[in-house]
Amino acid sequence: MQAMTTATNAVAPQTAPIRGSLAALSLSIFLASLGTSIANVALPTLTLALDATFQEVQWIVLAYLLSVTTLVVGAGRLGDIVGRRRLLLAGVLLFTTASVVCGLAPSLWTLIAARAVQGAGAAIMMALAMAFVGEIVPKERTGSAMGLLGTMSAIGTALGPSLGGLLISEAGWRAIFFVNLPLGLLTLVLAYRALPADRPRSDRPGFDATGALVLAATLTAYALAMTWGRGSFGAVNAGLVIVAMAGVVLFVVVESKASSPLIRPARLRDPGLSAGLATNALVAAVMMATLVVGPFHLSGALGLDAVMVGLAMSVGPFVTASAGIPAGRMVDRYGAGRAAVVGLGAMAVGAGLLAVLPAAFGIAAYLAPIAVLTSGYALVQAANNTAVMAGVAQDQRGVVSGLLNLSRNLGLVSGASAMGAVFAAAGMQGAFAIATVLVGAALAISLRRK
Repeated sequence: MQAMTTATNAVAPQTAPIRGSLAALSLSIFLASLGTSIANVALPTLTLALDATFQEVQWIVLAYLLSVTTLVVGAGRLGDIVGRRRLLLAGVLLFTTASVVCGLAPSLWTLIAARAVQGAGAAIMMALAMAFVGEIVPKERTGSAMGLLGTMSAIGTALGPSLGGLLISEAGWRAIFFVNLPLGLLTLVLAYRALPADRPRSDRPGFDATGALVLAATLTAYALAMTWGRGSFGAVNAGLVIVAMAGVVLFVVVESKASSPLIRPARLRDPGLSAGLATNALVAAVMMATLVVGPFHLSGALGLDAVMVGLAMSVGPFVTASAGIPAGRMVDRYGAGRAAVVGLGAMAVGAGLLAVLPAAFGIAAYLAPIAVLTSGYALVQAANNTAVMAGVAQDQRGVVSGLLNLSRNLGLVSGASAMGAVFAAAGMQGAFAIATVLVGAALAISLRRK
């Protein structure tokens, strides 16, 4: 809470209602990110507690991720239509209630179903928190607010494993879900009291349910194709990719005929938006390389024990969280375009060093480049999000925010699969050589946009 208070003050000067709104949005992002990472550490315990196999309990994690990925765009668009404040309140309540059901779940499949519902609440919170920034924060402070949300996302992701491990050891696995109850209620109260009321609309377009269903099915097929088989790519994965490709074609057809499309086809042809989404996906895939490759390199090539691996792996999220607010200030001062180029340059340097420095140089040769890479990522996130959301019409902020979150999730899912395969074939240097190429592609896109 102290970190959140300090971070919120970084967007000063602000009135008390704006600080309260930013606190509510920060907690929303924190909860959604915590939900992503806190359950991973419980999987070994849950296999014993629920008498299940690892393949079965991994659906506790996948159900949440699939729900967030498939629903985040639809949640953003629904917020544009029915009102972002009321939908965000509903999302926080849904997330909190589902967390309690997770903690009370009597069986594995009840827990998996509750995690899917919890993911739906997280999708709403992720999509609408960023959409609210342009409504409550002065334009010249948008970068700082985006940096704040990035900081809270990094803190939630980084805190999940350690907090989860502590709760499991002291109170059992159910505590990792019950911890969301007081945090969710606090978020609900803050959001209810501080967020601005929804503006009345004379026209209320319909919600494109058909498009939302087609998009959800397409994203589900793609996400499963990238995760099915835990690294091996077989006939099932290929079939799912074909289904996803067919789904993209069907979605374009549906949207072109819809009277009130989920995503306006013309919007996707906007070069600024398409560049921002591509950059978001590419840098997310690179960051996933650090999470997939890092543990194997630290334990295998460097010979670190589990405790030291955990400490080393915490450096990246810690740097990202620490750099978020200064990165936002840089965006406000120097502009999103320049900040994005500097951030991508830092990412390229960090990834390049990881590709060429030999293991004989020890752990410093891993941690120093990781610090450069992750600090650059914090700057890119703040700059890219600010650039994409700048100038977006009031009735499109939710869906554009949803697209940003979707591109990040797709980058993470794709990066986990692709970087794992490259690491298996070419090792640490090969994986980060590919990561450097991806950053270079993002840099070229950013320079062209600038």
